[in-house]
Amino acid sequence: MARILVVEDEDNIALALEFLLTRDGHAHSRLSTGNAALATIRKERPDLVLLDVMLPDISGYEIVELLRADPGLSGVRILLMTARGSLVEKRRGLALGADGFIAKPFEPSELRAEMTRLLT
Repeated sequence: MARILVVEDEDNIALALEFLLTRDGHAHSRLSTGNAALATIRKERPDLVLLDVMLPDISGYEIVELLRADPGLSGVRILLMTARGSLVEKRRGLALGADGFIAKPFEPSELRAEMTRLLT
């Protein structure tokens, strides 16, 4: 299965994601800050990053921009997640280079479908 990095600062959401990923057989780890995520992505190069937009230090949008500017990391798949799921937010995330966008709260089946699309 895939190596997935969860970058989410809200414990309840992160626990739900970790439960789903474990049940589906994915190797995963979780971080709650953007700066830690950048360092981990550079070091571990996960197959997919589930990235919250609103983090305590830097935004998910900034992380996407930094990753896409680095040729060595431009292939890392990123699924942005946010409670602000407006069309404007979605367009912004995709324009910056995110591979997918999902609004919270989401159904597990919706998340699985996006993950499958991004991992195949």
